[in-house]
Amino acid sequence: MTSQAVSPLPSALHTLAAERQGLEALEAAFHSSLGSAFSKAVDRILNCPGRLIVTGIGKSGHIGRKIQATLASTGTPSLFVHPAEASHGDLGMVAAGDLILALSNSGETAELAAILSYASHKHLGVIAITSVETSALARAAEIALVLPKAREACPMGLAPTTSTLLQLALGDALAIALLEKRGFTASDFQTFHPGGRLGARLRPVRELMHTGDALPLGKTSLSLRSVILEMTRKAFGCMGVTDDAGVLCGLITDADLRRALHRDLDATTAEEVMNRSPITTTPATLAQDVLLLMNARSKPITSLFVVGEDGRPQGIIHLHDLLRAGLA
Repeated sequence: MTSQAVSPLPSALHTLAAERQGLEALEAAFHSSLGSAFSKAVDRILNCPGRLIVTGIGKSGHIGRKIQATLASTGTPSLFVHPAEASHGDLGMVAAGDLILALSNSGETAELAAILSYASHKHLGVIAITSVETSALARAAEIALVLPKAREACPMGLAPTTSTLLQLALGDALAIALLEKRGFTASDFQTFHPGGRLGARLRPVRELMHTGDALPLGKTSLSLRSVILEMTRKAFGCMGVTDDAGVLCGLITDADLRRALHRDLDATTAEEVMNRSPITTTPATLAQDVLLLMNARSKPITSLFVVGEDGRPQGIIHLHDLLRAGLA
């Protein structure tokens, strides 16, 4: 093997073109027999009383692991079983009521024989993802999802490239169709992703906000001097103004204070200097949406009151709270 002094860019463009053509062929196939088989597969998985057992070896196995991970994280109970390990005890992971999703580009992968035989013996359904409609895998399957013929990006036509991309795209299509059929929500997604930045983005703001005595609040009749003291004690850079019923009716920020410092601090009331249309959020709003709201203005909001349906303040969230939670 010798290195050649050629630009990598034509090779990259060739690869992208081949894979784009493969995806276009896959999309076109959905308007024919693949579309019908796909719909049957989605319904079969939805109605499966057990788990979806994903299996495959080599590159198809790597793609299978990714598909299984996406399915599990979007509400489809599933696990990956390596076909070689299945022959050495891991068939015990497959239970009554489970459904097999087997991946093989050629459909003739010998290592799948044990798990397919076991599925037949235990009367388990099999869904196949393969490129060969007449293959052993397709014939053994209850539902065969046959990928269109597409040239590999590899110049020798050997390294799995376009074919694995089509497997992955079809797996993603299955996962998203199942997600939508199940009515899977952002709240459900957060339940399965409590950690990391993704989990932080999907947390409701009620889990991050300050509550109780930490809230900088005062009545409309509060003197400007008292407003300054309340804002200094609570250190949010603002104070919420409430009416006699406890409903948030205004907001005073550091900027409002600076504009009012020339006035009599004891005779001027909070009602006279407050902003009467404060931007607020609700306890159930996701942290990612709160961050978008705070950054939507030309001058970003650093603190935001969280109010209930009755208009009473339930909490306050600072931009730093969102950053500490991992949203940036």
